[in-house]
Amino acid sequence: MKKVITYGTFDLIHKGHIRLLKRAKALGDHLTVCVSTDEFNALKGKKAYTSYEDRKYILEAIRYVDEVIPEKGWDQKIKDVEERHIDTFVMGDDWKGKFDFLKDYCEVVYLPRTEGISTTKIKRDLGLGGKDEPQK
Repeated sequence: MKKVITYGTFDLIHKGHIRLLKRAKALGDHLTVCVSTDEFNALKGKKAYTSYEDRKYILEAIRYVDEVIPEKGWDQKIKDVEERHIDTFVMGDDWKGKFDFLKDYCEVVYLPRTEGISTTKIKRDLGLGGKDEPQK
């Protein structure tokens, strides 16, 4: 069985998130989604509209997702890959090169983003602000 993992906040789920999950799942047989906890988001200076528990619940209902686990810090990726026997790590191409260190442990794939949509754009369009930071 080929195992794939991706990471993100997955706040305000939109078409771009679903496309990423669908394409990530197509790279293997089992997709693990590691979701940033509210505490980790706070350390990053980021606030999700939806709580970790609700984001996890929503992701678990998406047919491409086999498992959802918490992301509690930047440094857990190697441990997750090793402990879960991950074959492929997937992120949006706005993170290109940032996780190349994982190539020592698994294949690293950066997928193109869906043009015209992001959580930041949704928040801005709704007048909720939104930082200029990569979205997953």
